[in-house]
Amino acid sequence: MARILLFTDQPVLAHGLGAILQSVDGLELVSTCNSTDDLALLVETHEPELVLLDRTSERTFGQLAELKSRRPACKIVLWVHSISKELAFQAMSLGVRGILRKTLASDLLIKCLQKVLNGELWFEKALTDSFLTAETVALTEREGQLVTLLAQGLRNKEIAAMLGISETTVKIYLSRLFQKVGVQDRFELALYGLKNLTTLQAALEWSPRHGERAGRHEIARIQKLRSLVLERPKAAAAPRSLA
Repeated sequence: MARILLFTDQPVLAHGLGAILQSVDGLELVSTCNSTDDLALLVETHEPELVLLDRTSERTFGQLAELKSRRPACKIVLWVHSISKELAFQAMSLGVRGILRKTLASDLLIKCLQKVLNGELWFEKALTDSFLTAETVALTEREGQLVTLLAQGLRNKEIAAMLGISETTVKIYLSRLFQKVGVQDRFELALYGLKNLTTLQAALEWSPRHGERAGRHEIARIQKLRSLVLERPKAAAAPRSLA
């Protein structure tokens, strides 16, 4: 019997999934969680083979990474109304095994869960096709942290304090990132960062006092992107000659 844990803040959704799974051999909904604070504990308690995550504004990539680190063998499926190419790519890079639309029929929902439990992946063809044509830029750990903080509106001095480096070093990183990503300024880089992040919440609840450098354990807690998926605006068509 494959154990499934559902994370959602919608009771009706949880009740509906439970009713569906009752009629399916080999699948069992062992628990429903509606709090991000309790999710990791319930995963460790019930040891599910699969976690179905209703994607809400609370979910962050940092929490997904923590979930995978606590139970690496557990398969994760995102349950979404819609998701951008950028967010889907970031989710896949963290080990998410499937992205399931809430508009799918119940038989396809079950098929998705069964395939993922059997070691397969479940992603819409439109998404996988977009990955093949997407422009991606790999980021170092430090670059990923910097882009994340920049996307949240932090200034150079604040970024330097959060990362425990000097403002001069931040400026050097930004200059290199502008060339690497192919952008003109910090605003354009921040926009790409936002598209690749799930939330706009602060990367850390803790913030260093003026002039204080962050410790290593605080720096490690900052969400960081491993890569940027870039969807650049199409170039404007050249005007036709009237001659």
